[in-house]
Amino acid sequence: MTGSEETPSFRLAYVPGVTPGKWVRIWNERLPDIPLDLVPVTAAEAPDILRSGGADAGFLRLPIDRTDLSAIPLYTETTVVVVPKDHLVAAADEVSVEDLADDILLHPLDDTLDWERPPGRPAIERPATTADAVELVAAGVGLLVVPQSIARLHHRKDLTYRTVTDTPESRVALSWREDATTDLVEDFIGIVRGRTVNSTRGRAGATADPKDKRPEKGGARQKSAAAKSTGKSTGKPAARSTGKTTGKTAGKSTRSRSGGPAAAKRGKPRRRS
Repeated sequence: MTGSEETPSFRLAYVPGVTPGKWVRIWNERLPDIPLDLVPVTAAEAPDILRSGGADAGFLRLPIDRTDLSAIPLYTETTVVVVPKDHLVAAADEVSVEDLADDILLHPLDDTLDWERPPGRPAIERPATTADAVELVAAGVGLLVVPQSIARLHHRKDLTYRTVTDTPESRVALSWREDATTDLVEDFIGIVRGRTVNSTRGRAGATADPKDKRPEKGGARQKSAAAKSTGKSTGKPAARSTGKTTGKTAGKSTRSRSGGPAAAKRGKPRRRS
């Protein structure tokens, strides 16, 4: 390596609520010589980070403008409402949107849920961030509907959350720029999709031992078994049915004609004295 060459690295963006730890761990095990740099971003700026090359790939929340981005949806989150612990909602296991109709529902500017119309009564102003909205919930100003991982991220001892039905759900996806699908991006896609290190797809699969790709699985073995059952073989001609026996059968036949062990030669009789 010359002094002008740089060690390759992989930059992974992720939005609040997503925990990429397990995928990072697998990356470090499989590609220990290529560092993975985590880039925390907001949900709103994640697509632009990928487009500008600020990250090679990223975990973001759908929907997004996918004109020049590829995306693999990974999972869908439960939607919850964050409330003070002494609120009536805290006494239920889950609530519906209609149950929240009389409450003030905070709708932050960085909201990730794709509402046609936010439920409840609107606040006078929209909070700038979800973190600001959580502070307002704690102050008793209103309630907040968010993906469950966001509620966990902003956990407070004086707040709790409950599942809300009939609401939009947040989908988390792995995304990258279409014209920048590098070998490292393919490697990370394979990790996220659960491919093993010997998978036939992706760069890791290309370096697998060719012996592991032998086509002899069912056809060749069945053909060999069929050859044995019909007397045919790839190396030895089948015995002719001429009345003569071969192999072990021939050995038995010869032994029986010669008398076998029981018909061994007798010695001369001993003279009587």
